[in-house]
Amino acid sequence: MINSIGLSLLALTPAASSATGLLTSHFENVLGTSLDLKIVASSEVAATAAETKVLAEINRLNDILSSHGSSEFILWRSTRGESVEISSDLREVLQHFEEWNAKSDGALNAASEHISQLWTSEIPSMEARENAVMEVNQPHWSLDENGATRLSETELKLHSFTKSYVMEKAATEAMTEEGVAGVVVNIGGDFVVKGDWTEKIGVSDPRNAAENAEVLAYLQVNNKAVATSGDYRRGTQIDGVHYSHIMDPRTAEPAAEVISATVAHQDAVTAGALATAFNVLGVAASIDLAAQYPEVSYLIVDKDGSEFRSENWPSTSTEKSAISLVNVKEKLWAASQSLDIKFELARFEGRARRPFVAVWIEDENHKPVRRIAVWYNKPRWLPDLRSWFAAKREVEFDAASVTGATRGAGEYTLVWDGKNDKGEYVPLGKYTVFIEAAREHGTYQLIKQEMKFDGKAKNQALPGGEEMSSASLSYKTK
Repeated sequence: MINSIGLSLLALTPAASSATGLLTSHFENVLGTSLDLKIVASSEVAATAAETKVLAEINRLNDILSSHGSSEFILWRSTRGESVEISSDLREVLQHFEEWNAKSDGALNAASEHISQLWTSEIPSMEARENAVMEVNQPHWSLDENGATRLSETELKLHSFTKSYVMEKAATEAMTEEGVAGVVVNIGGDFVVKGDWTEKIGVSDPRNAAENAEVLAYLQVNNKAVATSGDYRRGTQIDGVHYSHIMDPRTAEPAAEVISATVAHQDAVTAGALATAFNVLGVAASIDLAAQYPEVSYLIVDKDGSEFRSENWPSTSTEKSAISLVNVKEKLWAASQSLDIKFELARFEGRARRPFVAVWIEDENHKPVRRIAVWYNKPRWLPDLRSWFAAKREVEFDAASVTGATRGAGEYTLVWDGKNDKGEYVPLGKYTVFIEAAREHGTYQLIKQEMKFDGKAKNQALPGGEEMSSASLSYKTK
């Protein structure tokens, strides 16, 4: 067991017996999503130095590889017909795209963004799709000893496994700090785990992908990367139909057969590339491709909800809470009902640490019924969550992280399944939803909304403020 050094009072596994504490930190607006860090170290000084290295490496690579602003990639992308000297990182990522385009039978292509721009407000014509296929499937650059030559006019974007590439580099940098024994880098639901640490990671159910929803399965991850790609958090609506943001470069159509693919592998780029490719290729072709990588573990979910797992996928199952009926005379919440609690954390210029957040349910007598989420990294800041702290609620940490499709920065969805903290369904009736956010040395906001739960679906928009720009409640039945 690791002794606390004031970093975070988490219960730790014996996997990091040579270290003495764990630093956890959370940031928004990192590569367009969120960053969660765990650093196992012998001192707070070492852990903080490693955190600084992670952030610096992400900044450095963002300045090179970003598809926005004035990155090295953007500047090179604007050139034509001449060899331009490029950094080793940009060269390596371009080489990865060449290799994975061939390995995936064309499913991965840096020009897929060109197709995405067709699928915005209407279904593109067959002619437009055929033209897009030709424009996307042509040489876009050539690499030589001294640089790279931009060949085509087609829009390029370094998507897919580029995030995995950045995460691998950042985690490696953290491990160079003396006194650091392990690190977990989680950017938008993809993970790199290094060193003397094992991370328990749950796999999001694409049909119920709230942050706290029941997961499909668990992985115990040590010195590996985990990547998940799916259509359920991003995409576009056309005539009331949801279309994936993941495009098939071979047909110029959105991926449709697979809705989620999770891949674990020792190499982060391999995990990221395969997770995206599996969405494009479909189940049968994905299984064939995975056979070339016997060390890969995967879990694929198709559009019908069927699950396909590699033979080496761990057999651990999810832990379902026991249900006991508290009062058979009252009309209870049914398993077919749920409440989605959505909120968007306010955007600040540049990168910002995520505020501490508490979400819970109280009954008509103002008694706490269910803890939905409590996010913080230092116990001494819990009093800043004034309403939560005043209730003197106990705080328990879930040892598992969750891998899922990338969400937008600051955008979170939580779900209440109608159970209390004991796992029992509560009676139907009036309850109050609390969403509280407090920033260290900063602003504070509390949103609370009473809602009647009677089996009839309803939606409620909630006012925004300094810490949460918007929030909403959606009570629904299946």
